[in-house]
Amino acid sequence: MELKSKPAMQKGSLVRYAIVVIVVVLLFTLPVWAASQPYVITLGIMMGVYITLGHMWNLLAGYSGLVSLGLQMYIGVGAYTVAMFTDKFNMPLALGLIMGGVVSTVISVGLSYLLLRMRGMYFAIATWMFTEAMRLILISMEYFGKGQGPFIPEARKLTPTDIYMFSTILVVATTVLVVLLMRSKLGLGLFAIRDNDVAASTSGVPLFRTKLMCMMVAAFVTGVCGGVYYTWQYWVQPNAAFGINWTVAAVFIVVIGGIGTIFGPIVGGIIYVFLNQYLATLTWMGSLNMVLLGGIAVAVILAAPKGIVGTTQLRLGFEVISTRRWMKAYPDHLPPDPVTK
Repeated sequence: MELKSKPAMQKGSLVRYAIVVIVVVLLFTLPVWAASQPYVITLGIMMGVYITLGHMWNLLAGYSGLVSLGLQMYIGVGAYTVAMFTDKFNMPLALGLIMGGVVSTVISVGLSYLLLRMRGMYFAIATWMFTEAMRLILISMEYFGKGQGPFIPEARKLTPTDIYMFSTILVVATTVLVVLLMRSKLGLGLFAIRDNDVAASTSGVPLFRTKLMCMMVAAFVTGVCGGVYYTWQYWVQPNAAFGINWTVAAVFIVVIGGIGTIFGPIVGGIIYVFLNQYLATLTWMGSLNMVLLGGIAVAVILAAPKGIVGTTQLRLGFEVISTRRWMKAYPDHLPPDPVTK
């Protein structure tokens, strides 16, 4: 076993940190150098939302093995919470976004006692069924605007740049959160459960508690994400907010980018937004754009099963953002490897 030298390891770390810092600086300064191009701000908002959504579906399916078809529930719940709390209770918008995450988390805890008893296909279908039930309940209640849905009057006070900053803070914070989570003891438990839950349980991993924590994190972040998106839209249309298209987009993003990687949802989210915007300009496509996106996803699966980022990392052996835990690597007191001595 050949060990890398400390200078080589430090050089690789510096390159990674430099890339991350440059990207973050560009993101937060985008409203300055793209002030004359409002469409760029719009793309930035959409990318922030979809990358965040991709991170959360990747957290559930890619890192934990919990394949969900109901992540859009928390998009809708977060959006409704922002609308109701800011309009009915005059709550500040920023606090309303946080409350969207809190309410989504509470709902996820209640549902987890039912959902986490299921596995595989049954878990996936059940998440979708509960989402549809939530949608039907809300559109039947006058207090929530029935089929029309509620408005977010407070959102009209914000500029696109304000919404962009919300979106950028959300996606940066989510990326950092996922990295820290995967490098923690909880992350190790999720990896173990994904690979073999029976062996993980035998090794002392608390299955229910670990999965519950994962679902709570995903629900909170997705709820905030839904609030940010519909703050930008001003109006929460229930059929769209609870639509399966959100999960379809998340699956596409993760499959294209690379499931089980940190950078995968980022690359996949960027590609999805550009593709979706381009296809929207092709009026002859009609509703076939989702079919085309599905075809692209299948082609990527056949050509690169690990996605763009996963395949690139496998071939080049380089990760911009790694989920490996910090450790005291390459200490001086290690004896020489007998194979390479």
